[in-house]
Amino acid sequence: MSAMTYPTWDEQMTSWDEFIKGSFGATWKAPMIGPDMPTFMGLPYVTTPEELKGADAVIIGAPYVASDTPKYAGVDRSEWLAAPLRVRQQSIRYQSGYVQEFDLDVFDYIKAVDYGDAEIPPEVMDDQSPENILRAQAAVVEKVGHALDAGAVPVVIGQNSPCGSYAIAKPIAERIQGAVGCVSLDTHWDVQPLDHLTGDPRIAGSGSWKAKMFEWHDNMDPRHLVEIGERGLLERKDLVRKYLREGARFISTWELRTSLGIEGLIAELDRAYDGTEGVYAHFDMDVMGGAGPAPGDILGEAAEPIAMTDYEIIRIAHEVGKRGLSGLSFICIPPGSALVYRVVVYVIMYMLAGLAMRKGAVSGG
Repeated sequence: MSAMTYPTWDEQMTSWDEFIKGSFGATWKAPMIGPDMPTFMGLPYVTTPEELKGADAVIIGAPYVASDTPKYAGVDRSEWLAAPLRVRQQSIRYQSGYVQEFDLDVFDYIKAVDYGDAEIPPEVMDDQSPENILRAQAAVVEKVGHALDAGAVPVVIGQNSPCGSYAIAKPIAERIQGAVGCVSLDTHWDVQPLDHLTGDPRIAGSGSWKAKMFEWHDNMDPRHLVEIGERGLLERKDLVRKYLREGARFISTWELRTSLGIEGLIAELDRAYDGTEGVYAHFDMDVMGGAGPAPGDILGEAAEPIAMTDYEIIRIAHEVGKRGLSGLSFICIPPGSALVYRVVVYVIMYMLAGLAMRKGAVSGG
């Protein structure tokens, strides 16, 4: 199995390095983070915590893969690592924040900036010792903390845990005095008691980060968890039943399609908000593999049947934005498909449209 062919940067550019080809061949100037990396949606690029003052949302990249071999889930590790870069590249198709479904320009109401990528130590990719993983996690925690301290919503484009999940939950939980809810989309519960890669209890890894989140933060509790998208034969019954007993609201894609429907699911999001002072939203995009705009096997060994659709995921993000959130993160973004990276752009922008509505934006605003 191999990832889909992704267009090269040269194929996306016009003849001028500072311009990027947008929708229908139009060109516009976008700030550049690096030689082939524009900022998300052409937002201002900032490099210091002081420059985050006044921002409503902060884009942060967290390119990290939990594998010390050339492949992760059967796909080349380099394809996974490229997600923050490629999401940014694809965002340059869109030359404003205007969402036509709502007749709303997001950036008329939302001040957003791109804070670049966390300084994840490169040696962690070849030496995934617990110490190196904790250093990588700390790099993301630091940037997320800067955004939170500025009063902004951090939006972290990651790829694996802990850098794309627990590293966002941790600083949120540490800064909020009251209870913190969680809306999580995923194919896997990620509630194993121990990280399978290292076997180290200090690591909130790919299969264990959510369990560690609840273990280590007293203000986060399963009764404020809305867990969406898991299905099939992947989990231990004792672990799932434990979380159900503790009050988690589990919405499988089976329930979504047979009895609940998307409107019913949206109503259930309130369970993460009732009695909480903040909500962390986490989108593990393997929840889409097989039902979105790309073949199911694009995810390699992580793909499962009865997946969520791109619309369902984007709609949930929008509704979370309308309710307000403390942070948003992505992991397991299906690699190699330009269209799938555009889905992530939509998830972010429709979430921000929800935030704009929350701030008072109206139709035609």
